[in-house]
Amino acid sequence: MISQDYDSIYAVDEMLRKIRIKESQLKIAQESNMLYTSEALNHQILELRRQLSETQDPEMQALMSLLEE
Repeated sequence: MISQDYDSIYAVDEMLRKIRIKESQLKIAQESNMLYTSEALNHQILELRRQLSETQDPEMQALMSLLEE
């Protein structure tokens, strides 16, 4: 059970890390007027967020909401 919780937390952390990286890349692309790159990064961020919401169970969502505050 503990191992499963750890794996779930690790997966969420990894997804959040990927989202932060993509958001940084998006900011750079927008500042550089790279329209197609910005559009592609936006799509990738949306996809990662969708995957993140699918992997989270109600307990994880409660934990993540505490971390966001």
